[in-house]
Parts: sequence; C-alpha cells; structure tokens
Amino acid sequence: MTSAPDTTGAAAVPVYTKKDFTSDQTIRWCPGCGDYSILAQVQTVFATLGVPREKYAIISGIGCSGRFPYYMETYGFHTIHGRAPAIATGVKATRPDLAVWVISGDGDSMSIGGNHLIHVLRRNVDIKILVFNNRIYGLTKGQYSPTSELGKRTKSTPMGSIDHPFNPLALALGAGATFVARSVDVFPAHLRETVEAAHHHKGTVFAEIYQNCNIFNDGAFKDFTEKGVRDERVIEVKHGQPLVWGKEVRKGLVIRDARLEPVVLGDGVSEADVVVHDEKNPLLAAMLAHLDPAHAVPIGVLYKVDRPTYDEMFQAQLNEARQKLGNGDLHRLLNAGDTWKVG
Repeated sequence: MTSAPDTTGAAAVPVYTKKDFTSDQTIRWCPGCGDYSILAQVQTVFATLGVPREKYAIISGIGCSGRFPYYMETYGFHTIHGRAPAIATGVKATRPDLAVWVISGDGDSMSIGGNHLIHVLRRNVDIKILVFNNRIYGLTKGQYSPTSELGKRTKSTPMGSIDHPFNPLALALGAGATFVARSVDVFPAHLRETVEAAHHHKGTVFAEIYQNCNIFNDGAFKDFTEKGVRDERVIEVKHGQPLVWGKEVRKGLVIRDARLEPVVLGDGVSEADVVVHDEKNPLLAAMLAHLDPAHAVPIGVLYKVDRPTYDEMFQAQLNEARQKLGNGDLHRLLNAGDTWKVG
C-alpha cells in the first residue's frame, strides 16, 4: 500500500493493490470453484475504491461462501447460519463509518436465513449483500437448495425435488430492496462493475451472483454462460439503453399483455420499438426478474432507487435522545439495582 500525495492539506488517500486485500490464509475451496473468481473480483475492486482496509467489515454466514472473510485482509466475522444480515445490521448501526458487506449463499440466505434477509432489505440498512447462488448445498455435500430447479435429483431428493424454487431477484424486489442486481462468476469484467456499483449505492444492496459448484452441481448455468451461446442468451441491462441482445440474431424486448416478450429485430420491428431500461421502474424490474430464461437471462442492475437508510435514521434518533437526555452512564445503569418489584 502507498499513499497518494495530497496538496490540499487533507489526509492522504490510500492507494492499494489487489494484494493488499489478500490475506495469508490458505484458500480451502475446491479447485475450480466459482468462489475463486468472485473473491478475486472483490479484492480487485476494493483496491480501487480508496477505502482503508480497516474500514471494511466482511460478515458471512455458513456455507462455502462463509469462508470469504478469512481470505480478505480486512476486518470480518464468520457468523452463524442465516444470521449474517442481523449481525451486519448491528455492526452498521453502531459503526456507521464502516463499509459493511455480507457474503452468503442461496441456502444460507434463503432457507434458514430467509426471515433475516427480507427484513434487512425492507429496512434499507446501508450494507452490501452478495448472494452466491449455485442452486445446491455445497458444504454439506450436495443436497438441493431453495433455488434448485423443480425435479432436481440430489442426495436429499433422489426422485427429484418437488419444491418450487425461489426467484432471488423477485424476492429482493418484493421485500423492498433499493438495489437489485445479478452477475455471473465467469463474467469477471461485469462482476467487477457490479461490485463497484454496489459500493456506490447508499442503502441495502442485493446482488445475486450465479456461481458454479463444479463438484456437486457442475454446469448449472452452462446453457447461457458458455462462450458459444452467451451472446445469444444473455442480456446485459443498462440504465437508459434499449433491452437488446444477440450477435448472430439481434433481438429485443417489447411489452405485450403486461409482460416482456422477445422479438427479432427486422421485419418491421426496429430497435426504436424496444423497451429502454429504467432502473428506477420497479414494474420493469419485476418483469425482468420473471423473464423466461429460455428467452434471455438478464444481468446487471435491474433496480436502483434512493431511500433513507435505517442506520441514518437510527443515528438521528440516537443523537436526538442524547441532546434531550445527555450521554448515558452504562456503569451506573448496570449497578443501579433492581428496576422493578415482583409481588
């Protein structure tokens, strides 16, 4: 790490490299796991943001993704199953100066942690949640997860899952998230853009990252991530730009019967007829979240809106109470004796 010179008299801005955010811990993910790519992109982006390492707090739950804090040269906390959002809320409420990131998996966040997830999203705590979605329980050796597809055969569903899977993006939108995005582990440039956009948003970020588990669910996303098909199957949404994709066959999205439908450009349909992405439109975001993946898989920022954050309002109430009542004396409170009588 070095410090960039500052001629204004302000404190020098730290200049980092990816190595500065790489810990000395041996990485214990399976060789070929998509988590390696996500870790590398997060470390790379963090090095560019000018935020001191001691101002980061990485909070994780249980699962393969839970090891993430060990591999980051920042503060971190490997917590308990599904409770990372609750602990991260406490960290941000008491230390609003910290950049708090939550690392979770589809099982950790949407099964045992589902209740904590929806409430942190509705509260709009200023934390960034990265959900690694590999549609499987990897750490416990291959059981189906809340995002596994219908009919998925696993060790716990030998005849095929009969559970309808969660749609993580729709879940986040329904819970009131102010930033909803999707990226993919094998799209490193796009993943870096998504992590950087998450950093700059003030409020709760929900970023789903498709992540391949090459041991227990290998190739879960190959139908649209392989080089030979990705241009024809993936639509990268960008605010203010038309929803078009395709290299061999140029396609776009139009609204018919209150839903998005794909059309082939040409033959009377031009790019001017295509829907322009508006990241502030919750209805459009919902339609993109429910887009049939057989048509196209949207990635990018589906929804982003500004709203007061929970931690800001919490601090405002705390400051108001201090002005009225003064600073409390915790030692005096703890030694004040009984505060009520029984009987």
